[in-house]
Amino acid sequence: MQSERRRFLSTESPLLGGPVPAEAGAEDAPVATATYEADHDVYRIPTTEPEPSPLRDLRSLVPEQDPERQVDDWGRSERVFHLMEPVLNFYYRYWFRVQVEGIERIPSTTGALLASNHSGALPPDAPMIMQAIRNEHSSPRPLYMLGEHWFKGYPGVGMFTNKIGLVAAHPANAHRLLHDERKLVLVFPEGQKGTRKLFWQRYKLRRFGRGGFVKTAIRAGVPIVPVAVVGAEEAMPIFAHVPFLQRLTGLIYFPINHAFPHFGLLAAGMYLPAKFKIRFLEPVALDRYGPEAADDVAFVQQVADDIRARIQVALNEMLRERNSVWFG
Repeated sequence: MQSERRRFLSTESPLLGGPVPAEAGAEDAPVATATYEADHDVYRIPTTEPEPSPLRDLRSLVPEQDPERQVDDWGRSERVFHLMEPVLNFYYRYWFRVQVEGIERIPSTTGALLASNHSGALPPDAPMIMQAIRNEHSSPRPLYMLGEHWFKGYPGVGMFTNKIGLVAAHPANAHRLLHDERKLVLVFPEGQKGTRKLFWQRYKLRRFGRGGFVKTAIRAGVPIVPVAVVGAEEAMPIFAHVPFLQRLTGLIYFPINHAFPHFGLLAAGMYLPAKFKIRFLEPVALDRYGPEAADDVAFVQQVADDIRARIQVALNEMLRERNSVWFG
């Protein structure tokens, strides 16, 4: 039994780095020859530093996409998507009448991190961005969303968000998705602060944290594609918060809007028919800086602030061009 285990864990296994090259013998090793410098009365012995061994590309260990597989390693289910697609397309085509610009800026094969503004109670922006890529892009691809599992304590809800592509926001998860699997990943740098905004604060971007999404993109060697979304603020506005009910229910916030709480759970689908506009901005390439740039706090914050400014400028421009909340 022991010999069987050793046979499967031999040095030929790719999990152990593949075949180990034979080391050069002592007779093949270069000999350092000392030279005497009379002017300084010293001997100089040349030193040769060993060349660093290249890091292995772990993409070869990631299984290829199987079109017959219904659930991937992240829990995303294509079967659930097919069941939900008629509902998503109804909102996309007829309710929000989404208008898309710059969809060609989304890579067709390589990984990319999409950074968007975020708003509204039960925000509809993420599903509409997902459907924009699914319906308008020349090479439709799955979109994964990095976020906190806020509803994981509620039966069925946490599992459903996982089935449609929500992945726990962890650096290791993001790196594997972007670098190893070359996927498209969506992140909302405003976080909770974006979805808590009241109606009078609409389209005013909150701070993008400490630039964690920029570090992720630098280490993965992928571009950041800024995304500006107009319409979500009016589709599910928030007029007030009730802190007491927030603590009582355990929700991240307890909003008051046109449908909640008086319509209860039905409010989840009672979006107002605001006209959506989604603009994909020019990608920000970060691969030329190298992974060490992720440790430069000032540089990371500068890039995060620059991307935030680009999205804010785009939002202001789109709002100036808009004639009507409902008709665009």
